[in-house]
Amino acid sequence: MTNDIHRTIDAIWRIEAAKLIASLTRMMRDVSLAEDLAQDALVIALEKWPELGIPDNPGAWLMTTAKRRAIDLIRRTKVRGQKYAELSRQLEWVTEEDIDGAIDGEIGDDLLRLIFMTCHPSLSQEARVALTLRLLCGLSTNEIARSFLVPESTIAQRIVRAKRTLSAVKIPFEVPEGAELKERLSTVLEVIYLMFNEGYSATSGEQWFKPVLCQEALRLGRVLAEIAPSEPEVHGLVALMEIQSSRLKTRVRPTGDPVLLMDQHRAQWDRLLIHRGLQALERSQRLGRTWGPYALQAAISACHAQAPTPDDTNWTRIAALYEALSRVAPSPIVELNRAVAISMAFGPEYGLQLIDELSQDQYLKDYHLLPSVRGELLMKLGRKEEAREALLRAAAMTQNTREQELLMKKAADCEQ
Repeated sequence: MTNDIHRTIDAIWRIEAAKLIASLTRMMRDVSLAEDLAQDALVIALEKWPELGIPDNPGAWLMTTAKRRAIDLIRRTKVRGQKYAELSRQLEWVTEEDIDGAIDGEIGDDLLRLIFMTCHPSLSQEARVALTLRLLCGLSTNEIARSFLVPESTIAQRIVRAKRTLSAVKIPFEVPEGAELKERLSTVLEVIYLMFNEGYSATSGEQWFKPVLCQEALRLGRVLAEIAPSEPEVHGLVALMEIQSSRLKTRVRPTGDPVLLMDQHRAQWDRLLIHRGLQALERSQRLGRTWGPYALQAAISACHAQAPTPDDTNWTRIAALYEALSRVAPSPIVELNRAVAISMAFGPEYGLQLIDELSQDQYLKDYHLLPSVRGELLMKLGRKEEAREALLRAAAMTQNTREQELLMKKAADCEQ
């Protein structure tokens, strides 16, 4: 029973953590302190909820608890003479009403402000993204490291240095305007994109995907499109998330088992979201500039959305779009996806040739989707034993339980 409660608390924390940290950052103007206070509330929940039960509104409970910890901190600091005088200059505007208001206020605005705060140009782009994924998505340093295909220690150092810099520079907690907004926009888009991706394909855990993260990323993208309506890539990202979100309900069976794209019931895709996505893609195109990486990915997603059946998919166009994407935003992941598209358009032997070339890329050596794709192509070519070995290797590399089960099943199918 205790293990069940702890799993429930973990799920609640992943949903509520970003809201807590955003509200606490607005109150305290210190993102590192806000994260500490939120963690304190979590520790108290882990101590009390197994005994008292999960409250009816766990988010409000955590916020109230964190608020009390913040007030206690202010009071303790007050008796520390000179140190309090320094802190009070930062916190003099914080009142009980401010803190109470944070519980009932518009959390969404705080989340967007937090993204812009952690995407300040005083931080390197890598540090901005890593810190924001840590705070908004609740990802561990290991999960972020796997997303960037870099060592965990590198991500940990980036996050620590980023927190110190934000504390020293005292970044305003606001959505900037004009040139300053443009300066931070590309990183903000990247963060929202990675946030959505973590929701769409969870790096680890027992869930195939995390719909709450997808929904929050999409909502933030829509808000950003209102703030920056003349930026084509903002609309491109919104288009991508709208279309991808249309498939969420068909991506798992009632048992929680994954359903891959080609096996999904397309009649159950959300047509309203697809329509909104196509409209956003048109807005991006009407702005009259060359498509960027998000608009190109949205165009790829649109190819799937507009195909009534898997056999109707225009894989030749998708392969061409991935070729364009590889020029605009080159990366090993894009090349991997391009290889899949080429295999679907021109045959698995062509895709396998590209995959074998990518096997030499050091950034993909620990990336489970490389042997996963290789196994799929080998299976299509009838090389079942090689396919089984590749799929088992992929299963051993992933940290997502559902994905591991799926890969193990595919490996077992190779033996039949």
